[in-house]
Amino acid sequence: MKKTLLIALLALISVASNALPSVQLKDINGNVVNTAELLNDGKPFIISFFATWCKPCMRELEAINDNYIDWQEETGVKMILVSIDEGQNVAKVKPLVDSKGWDFQVLLDPNSDFKRAMNVQMVPSLFILDGEGNVIEAHTGYTDGSEENIIEILRKNAK
Repeated sequence: MKKTLLIALLALISVASNALPSVQLKDINGNVVNTAELLNDGKPFIISFFATWCKPCMRELEAINDNYIDWQEETGVKMILVSIDEGQNVAKVKPLVDSKGWDFQVLLDPNSDFKRAMNVQMVPSLFILDGEGNVIEAHTGYTDGSEENIIEILRKNAK
């Protein structure tokens, strides 16, 4: 009995240590979102930190957007953007997202609380998470064509 309880406790600690940090952010419509509750019904999801002024971020997000519908159909993936724009630039996020036609969930992190909690040093920074919310891949920067690596990882982790 003690051994079973210890194993269950260790498993719970392991799951908790892989969980997303809990930070209260607002989405581009003003709704409050707790980052620890970001999930995708057991399917993989992507969290991408970006800024409106970041040219590599825009290239990466456009490349993902070009493939997003196919990726969703194949893997069920969900894309979550986290803007690190501060001050007056925060007001540019929603018009940018709308003008690009991005069908992504977009969160605002103007104080960099979630950015710090995820140990993001620069943008773009992208995290791929499995259906339980565990980070399975992370990369910083963007190289043309790197979205092919993203879909391969998603395929391996889709249920």
